[in-house]
Amino acid sequence: MTRRQWVADALAGRGDGAIGAVICYEGIFVRDHWDELTQLPWWYRVSFDLDQQLEWHRRALARTDLDWFYLPTGAARSTRARYTLELRGDQVWQIDTETAAAVELQRPQVSGWNDSGLHSVHPTEWVTNAAQIEARVPAPPAAAPDSVVHDGRGDLATRLLAEFGHERYPLVHVASPLWRCYALWGFEGMMTLIATRPDLVQAVCARGLALERYAIRQAAALGAAGIWIEECLTDMISPQAFARLNLPVIQALVEEIRAAGMQSIYYYCGDPAGKWDLLRAAGADALALEESKKGFVIDIDTVARQWTGPGALLGNLDAIGVLQDGSDSDLRREVERQLAVGRRHGRGFVMSLGSPVTPSTPVTRVRQYVDLVHELGS
Repeated sequence: MTRRQWVADALAGRGDGAIGAVICYEGIFVRDHWDELTQLPWWYRVSFDLDQQLEWHRRALARTDLDWFYLPTGAARSTRARYTLELRGDQVWQIDTETAAAVELQRPQVSGWNDSGLHSVHPTEWVTNAAQIEARVPAPPAAAPDSVVHDGRGDLATRLLAEFGHERYPLVHVASPLWRCYALWGFEGMMTLIATRPDLVQAVCARGLALERYAIRQAAALGAAGIWIEECLTDMISPQAFARLNLPVIQALVEEIRAAGMQSIYYYCGDPAGKWDLLRAAGADALALEESKKGFVIDIDTVARQWTGPGALLGNLDAIGVLQDGSDSDLRREVERQLAVGRRHGRGFVMSLGSPVTPSTPVTRVRQYVDLVHELGS
């Protein structure tokens, strides 16, 4: 069996095979460990040259030996034909060959903001009506989702699948529609309006659901096998608000993923206490949780006992206390413990981290973790 089959079988609820080794948020890992992972110039990550893009992916996978990989979209063929990168000393410039316009590119900052632009949000004014929501949350693109293949934005994905897709599991990320409220209102606004203006929240979720459905269909056209659904902050709302505002849109995402022939992983950030029935009702193929932190405890053994019925689990190895700061024996002991829990769970298990790899964790340590999972989980 291939590693792709290990992961796919686990997400399908079969718990009798080898256990795959993965991490969450590979993009953060790549940003923070670029030099150690690739030994290539940083601008390869934004290059319009598909050979350069493929080369850094190839080196990163070789260094880590992870059992899944993120399946990206890239620039359209027309864009790649028009733009090029030019080195001027230590500077990297993006050149528009038609207009000669030049834009200097900056290397992403280690531990810096993510590429989506979703930073800490503190709006001076809140969006307060449906018209403003429609103006701030875009509708899905007019082009069909499979246009990503026809216009060349999927060319890199096609080459990655040709080289790695037989052996490793290709994955795409989407966001919970409710999580989009944070981008509009910030934390205080999101929490306040969930309690006082659920109609506005539902309007944002409806727009967000349409966008994420489009992204799911696009991922299917690219050739993804699974979808990672990111959920944040909803451990801080009541079960009643979760059931009314969030559960229906998560269920709709899961149904869309299943209808597209892919598998779903629901990554629920925060403390799941009090919401186990709701998490099960979401219907995802697998549940992923953070490690213990922020004043709450998420022990994988307890999780496995709570996660009754169908549905696989992902491990939640502590990215700081064990992977970054633990001894070799600490790491081995925790991997062994989580694998044993996964086998007892019996309905599919993939070994993962609870949070992204930290900048202070060397790539060699991540490879040590992967090798341990392959050794002990075979």
